[in-house]
Amino acid sequence: MRPFDYNTSAELFPTRGRAAGRRPVQYRRFARASEAIRFAIEELHPDLLRGAYLEVEEQRYDGDGIRRLYEAAEYPLKKKNQAA
Repeated sequence: MRPFDYNTSAELFPTRGRAAGRRPVQYRRFARASEAIRFAIEELHPDLLRGAYLEVEEQRYDGDGIRRLYEAAEYPLKKKNQAA
């Protein structure tokens, strides 16, 4: 298995159904997967993350997969709660 490329483009697909509530999340395209992952983890409500998925180079990652990519040692961006 090749390493995940955090610098490639990514698409974030929203959840469908009731979890979205009154403020549904729209499909978003990101220049870098790292930005999409950060948005999904730090900005989406956990209920929305549960049903969303990320597509990178024809591979799909569900909410748990997105979280694993964010928590990986290779994740290149500073995390919201990370000390400076």
